[in-house]
Amino acid sequence: MTDTPVEKARPVRVQNPSRLKTFWASDFAYAFRRSPVAMVSFAVVMLLVLAALFAPFIAPFDPFDPGSLNLMNGFTAPGTPNAFTGDSFWLGTDDQGRDVFSTILYGMRISLFVGFAAVLFAMALGITLGLIAGYVGGWTETLIMRVADVQLTFPSILVAMLIFGVAKGVTPVEYRDQMAIWVLIVAIGLSDWVQFARVVRGATLVEKNKEYVQAAKLIGRSSPAIMMRHILPNVLSPVLVIATISLALAIIAEATLSFLGVGAPPTQPSLGTLIRIGQGFLFSGEWWILFFPSITLLALALSVNLLGDWLRDALNPKLR
Repeated sequence: MTDTPVEKARPVRVQNPSRLKTFWASDFAYAFRRSPVAMVSFAVVMLLVLAALFAPFIAPFDPFDPGSLNLMNGFTAPGTPNAFTGDSFWLGTDDQGRDVFSTILYGMRISLFVGFAAVLFAMALGITLGLIAGYVGGWTETLIMRVADVQLTFPSILVAMLIFGVAKGVTPVEYRDQMAIWVLIVAIGLSDWVQFARVVRGATLVEKNKEYVQAAKLIGRSSPAIMMRHILPNVLSPVLVIATISLALAIIAEATLSFLGVGAPPTQPSLGTLIRIGQGFLFSGEWWILFFPSITLLALALSVNLLGDWLRDALNPKLR
């Protein structure tokens, strides 16, 4: 008998699923697909954000180009031809003949930019101070937390108005309009850092006593490295929830400040500025100047809030 050669078994290639497929099969994505409120809120937020980002390509007119304005088109009702020029506009025009639809798209850019930038600034400040307070402890923790407690005794909008007024007062007159948006971001950010600091400090107090932190100390890691590379990734879940909810509050705070006349300058109007302008014409019959910017702000803030509420429940292990 002759031995038959044994065929070598070919190695089986195991195809690893892509990150997108892995994410789509995760519990987080499953919870998202099972929540109609989350999907609708996310769709509305993305629609408004994309509309604001691509405003120069979507808006029929540039509302801030004086050369394209026609005062004869002022107070044109939505979908109705103007009596003098015959032009019609989807959402009507304001007192200066600016297309309301175009002003809303450009105004959302300012509101979203201020909201995102203010939340990022508040996150950076609050996370840093929270990590230091929770990890270092002692008089450092006492000082940071007492400052946070004092700030919590005042309404956030009043703190933002105070900071905005002081910062605007020290800014040279010729640069006030140029720096108004950045001053607004700093004012809102400084009024919202407390929530981030308190949550991060509480989570840091729990994490710093765990074994992986003790092991990092034994191998000689410095305190900043332990805080940033070991503790921070483990305290980000509640921070993301607070950031989502704070985004809606920051957008509303910006609109409130602009409505009161201490926010975005008239040369860069936000949704709050448009609402303030429209409020002056509400009782004279030009309702659309106030109505459409208000509905846009309501849809944006409500969608972000609902998304933040769902995110809080989805990341809560007790509700799984």
